[in-house]
Amino acid sequence: MRKHLIFTSVLLVVMSCSQKKKTTTIVVKNALDIERSNETVELTKSFLKIEDLSQAGVFNKDAQQIVLSQLVDQDGDGVDDMILFQPKVKANSEASFEIIKISEENKINAPELCYSRFVPERTDDYTWENNKVAFRVYGPTAQKMIEEQVPGGTLSSGVDAWLKKVEYPIINKWYEKTTNGTGSYHNDTGEGLDNFHVGVSRGVGGLAVKIDTSYYVSKNYTKWRSITNGPIRTSFYLEYENWDAAGNQIKESKVISLDLGSNLSKFTTHIEGVNTVSAGLTLHEKDGEVTGNPENGWVSYWQPHANSELGTAILANKHTFQSYETYSTDKKDLSNAYAHLNVVNQQVVYYAGFAWKESGQFNNKQDWETYLNSFSKRINNPLKIELLK
Repeated sequence: MRKHLIFTSVLLVVMSCSQKKKTTTIVVKNALDIERSNETVELTKSFLKIEDLSQAGVFNKDAQQIVLSQLVDQDGDGVDDMILFQPKVKANSEASFEIIKISEENKINAPELCYSRFVPERTDDYTWENNKVAFRVYGPTAQKMIEEQVPGGTLSSGVDAWLKKVEYPIINKWYEKTTNGTGSYHNDTGEGLDNFHVGVSRGVGGLAVKIDTSYYVSKNYTKWRSITNGPIRTSFYLEYENWDAAGNQIKESKVISLDLGSNLSKFTTHIEGVNTVSAGLTLHEKDGEVTGNPENGWVSYWQPHANSELGTAILANKHTFQSYETYSTDKKDLSNAYAHLNVVNQQVVYYAGFAWKESGQFNNKQDWETYLNSFSKRINNPLKIELLK
């Protein structure tokens, strides 16, 4: 009997040591003098040294509770590569989290507020949204219709803004009522509307290449791939046919993502053929005000819009943002405010988005610029993640 007890005791010690060895703990450090929230932490399998994330969750060790997380299959091979979560970390502080195995019973069920999809019922839009804003871009069928003079097409690589004023998803609802004839997303019935004109402009964040004093742009996207939807992030991949910029052959593809709580989409663009690109904001009737802060890496356009006001912006980190320019011309839709951005190792990362006064999120231009300065401070001082051994 005593031998059995000793054996059991040793076994428990071995099991305990084994369990401790398998525990994966991370520390999230905030070096700023402001509380951090609504910022997404990305944890890859390679960083965590975990082979299988399929049942992974995140446990807040300080609060002793499971927090909302999202698994992402980044490369589309059917295997989750990354886990996302948005920690709350006090100023000049740190917080500890553990990667745990969770079941369906203790998993947090949250609405899929970050959502995107290809929209074949409306030509071939690709549209995305979160709980704050919504956007869309245009595909090859819409381009072909213009080239063949078929009504209803769109030739533009600009980014459209859908002005929503509710936190729940509206994409499917708006498309359904427009395509079945029961309504139109051009009319506001309490949720917002699409009354933002893009045309051949850059809209909110469309890309251009400046050669001498002229701007060159691509046509519509040619390929797409959805990456993820969920409570924390939506992301997708777009590819463009190679295009010419005054003799420079440009090769362009990008991943666009939008996180919960953010008014700015993130554009991670792979581009070959140039060392500098320009992301633009349409100036519409040119009755608004272009402002910028090169030190904080942003340019913004605040304008009257219908019976309200609208602010748009391009923002990048201090190593990417060069300068900004107001480009004005008499040619329709070609007047834009541009952010000039450095391409590093054939990649450029920037953020683009908007603030609609009618949504109640921002009352005026000053509120919007305060948000941009805060956003800049955060991306230039990212949360530091440490894996405890």
